[in-house]
Amino acid sequence: MPIKDLNLELGPGAEFDTIRTMLLRWGALAHGVGDDAALLDVPAGSRLAVSTDTSVENVHFRREWLSAEEIAYRSVAAALSDLAAMGATPLGMVIALTLTEQWRAQIVQLADGFAVASRDLGAPIVGGDLSEGSELSIGVTVLGTVERALTRSGARAGDALWVTGRLGGPLLALRALQSGTAPLPAHRDRFAHPVPRLREGRWLAAHGATAAIDCSDGVAADASHLAAASGARIILEIDRLPLMAGATAQEAAQSGEEYELIVTAPGTLDHRAFEREYGVPLTAIGHVEGAGADGAGVETHEGAHRVPLPRGHSHFSG
Repeated sequence: MPIKDLNLELGPGAEFDTIRTMLLRWGALAHGVGDDAALLDVPAGSRLAVSTDTSVENVHFRREWLSAEEIAYRSVAAALSDLAAMGATPLGMVIALTLTEQWRAQIVQLADGFAVASRDLGAPIVGGDLSEGSELSIGVTVLGTVERALTRSGARAGDALWVTGRLGGPLLALRALQSGTAPLPAHRDRFAHPVPRLREGRWLAAHGATAAIDCSDGVAADASHLAAASGARIILEIDRLPLMAGATAQEAAQSGEEYELIVTAPGTLDHRAFEREYGVPLTAIGHVEGAGADGAGVETHEGAHRVPLPRGHSHFSG
């Protein structure tokens, strides 16, 4: 169907033609687009969870590393991972796109990446914004509903520290890409097509998890955020980290953009039932103690020895 034949009440001009092109690709995945704001209903007894994430060219990705579809999908997965960490169910998302002239020529491919994420991850596209700029920037705001929200501040002394999945693939893929070599397919897939643990987050919330965070900056760095918010001391045993093939424990502890879940929960958590349900390992990697004289923070141990805290990703770190 030609763009001009679409029954969409949008104004004329190149900007709205670009929007119509995306809407044509999205079809029923886009709901109620065209007004100044989206109208969404929140089920009785639920709370609204909102998060936003930005992916910027030459900061979060390079054009030569990923296809347009992968870049778009990945930006949505990163945002939805924050809902997963809260134990929330997606309600919808809005997408703010800043496009260069070159990227406008790939709007169909970008739209298709958003469509795959919307369909596979259950998050309808309910609005957004479009602008011109000097680099591609994708801002994704996600909205969800939750009955029992997981936060970063609920970790308690005596809890075990758990992580979903296996770690290290994105870091190994990034190193290969930066050196101009091809990553191993399994490592590249973890970098280009992360899967936010939405169903797993809801299961963990329902089975006694006390706090959670998604692993975007590296398990050691993100455990530090949990410790600070909870006013607790977390002992991270990096030799217990579940590894992607080819990764060392140190690499797994540093690897960012994993989008696995780091949770605190009783040590009796039924990890085997979790693994049967989702086909994803759930591994105990440490425990929580009171802050004590050393204050809130993370200690990293390797075997019987305390080792320096592995450095994760940090914006503006210099």
